Amino acid sequence: MRVVDLDRDMSDVIPTGTTRDSQLLFERMTEVTLALAEPAAGRRILDVASGFGQDSLALAALGADVVGAEPSARMTAWARLVSAKASGRIPQWVRGWSDALPFASGSFDAAICKGAIDHFDRPELAIAEMARVTRPGGRVVLAIANFDSLACRLARAHDALAERWSGAAPRRGRRHYDVPADHFTRYDLGLMREQAARSLDLVRVVGVSLGWGFGPWTRAVERLPRALAFRALQTLDAVAARSPSLADVVVLVGRPRALHTRR
Repeated sequence: MRVVDLDRDMSDVIPTGTTRDSQLLFERMTEVTLALAEPAAGRRILDVASGFGQDSLALAALGADVVGAEPSARMTAWARLVSAKASGRIPQWVRGWSDALPFASGSFDAAICKGAIDHFDRPELAIAEMARVTRPGGRVVLAIANFDSLACRLARAHDALAERWSGAAPRRGRRHYDVPADHFTRYDLGLMREQAARSLDLVRVVGVSLGWGFGPWTRAVERLPRALAFRALQTLDAVAARSPSLADVVVLVGRPRALHTRR
């Protein structure tokens, strides 16, 4: 039996601005994902698992005709409430499952899913659905946390060494490299490519941020002068863009395969 929380409100999600490396990670993930959707006037874009609707609103502000699809009643209600107070273009809000999107094939120029696909219990079906509702030649943009990032590898090694050296029992509680309880999939770049390639012809893979959540690095960045800290973070982000297997987040862009656009 499939069990889901239709009142999910993201209250358990990591805050986006608690540390400098978190601030850069979440800002850049949003910037990269939205830019790769190529928002423009008259362009129709679907935001899958749109949550509170902040990305849908940002895409609409850039001129796109946006639909936010989200199964959570609470988050959809919040998105409607916030967008009612916004000026300019307003997205359309639809309650819908990612693996059974309520749209005709080829309805959109682009579909995005930012930071949500590892929460899906059927991610491959979700990707297939995004491919189906995107027109031939359009693009599907997926932003996914990488649990085999350089930071995760370093943190695992650091904790294992500290535990062996001190003889202490492993620290309780989830570390940033542990998959949260509400995630169904532990993604690395290989698995991302494998699942996406079943429905998409991949045209671009970009890494975002390097070093996020690795304690010594996070603390060092907090101690640096602000301008120097963000230059360092931006430099590592540029490295991550070219080395997605090491990046904290990976953004994949693909074009729907013909098989998925005809269904």
